[in-house]
Amino acid sequence: MHAQRSLIRRTAALTAAATAALVLAACGGKSAAPASGHGGGHDAPASAAPSASAPGAGPNNSADTAFAQGMIPHHRQALEMASLATTRAESAEVKALADEIRKAQDPEITTLSGWLTAWGEKVPAAEGGGHAGHSMSGMMSGEEMDRLTRASGKEFDTAFLQLMVRHHEGAVAMARTEQKDGGYQPAKEMAAAIIGSQSAEITRMNGLLGKN
Repeated sequence: MHAQRSLIRRTAALTAAATAALVLAACGGKSAAPASGHGGGHDAPASAAPSASAPGAGPNNSADTAFAQGMIPHHRQALEMASLATTRAESAEVKALADEIRKAQDPEITTLSGWLTAWGEKVPAAEGGGHAGHSMSGMMSGEEMDRLTRASGKEFDTAFLQLMVRHHEGAVAMARTEQKDGGYQPAKEMAAAIIGSQSAEITRMNGLLGKN
């Protein structure tokens, strides 16, 4: 009888030990899984890596301001000259060229004015029209603009082309200065566009002058 009780107690002890081992193993497995999951979750998210930012436009400098403040009245005079061609030019090619000048330079005035406002710089006043700032590179004097205003037909075409070639050459010179000295990338890109488009128009206008 005593042997039977000892056997029962020994069996119960073994059973308890086995159960405890199973519980510990289960607990160990549960704690290991979150640790593994946490490690993977820490390394995996893309948000943990810094995102590449787009290249900045760069800071503006005094050359950018001078370019914008100079090109605005320069463009305004070109628009005034081009507007005269609508009713005074005889050549369809001159009229087409004047229309292209208006379409290219009017939006550039808006862009240049926006830059100056953003930089806290003064936007040149529109007073004076094409007569303002005539001492600038390639700008027409008041007398030259008056002469162009009075001309018509073939006389207008010749005067327009001659004056606009000089005007464009001045704009190209201003744009080259911006490319060399400017710091604001969008302004430097506009300068490059002006050099390309207006140089091509100079060639075109010289060709038209050869036909007259």
